[in-house]
Amino acid sequence: MDYKYIDQLLDRYWNCETTLEEEEILRAFFSQDNVPVELLRYRQLFIYEDSEPQADRLGDDFDERLLQQVGDGQPVKMRRMKITSRLMPLFRAAAMVAILLTLGNAVQMSFNTGEPVYTGMGDEVITSDGSDVALVDTAKIDTVKQSSIILPVDDGQQLLK
Repeated sequence: MDYKYIDQLLDRYWNCETTLEEEEILRAFFSQDNVPVELLRYRQLFIYEDSEPQADRLGDDFDERLLQQVGDGQPVKMRRMKITSRLMPLFRAAAMVAILLTLGNAVQMSFNTGEPVYTGMGDEVITSDGSDVALVDTAKIDTVKQSSIILPVDDGQQLLK
């Protein structure tokens, strides 16, 4: 028997050019008992749907059975979150930054050896003896209303503006 039409359909099937009717012809052909030996290797591909059980599909009462198994359950009450609980991670991060800055300042103060600090404000050198001295020094500088800009004078003297 000549199976040229089946061979042509198979070629079109591999090229994805068959219609649904032609694929149905192939399924009907391969579901027969007497399939030629050279085409037996394709048989399992086309009879797969017929050999699979139809119980894999969901039934009409699936939703009802699922709801019975789950039950009605307790309604979940929504808890109102306060703004402070929402911002708690932000507060924690700010506290960590404050702790790190405080520790950094303490380490920096412990390494301070009392060397003179040059401020760039004239020839005055401010030495650091402690935090209370720094407060007094800044108070003196802020209250003195003078500029560090020096203007040249013709007779060789320098004046402050």
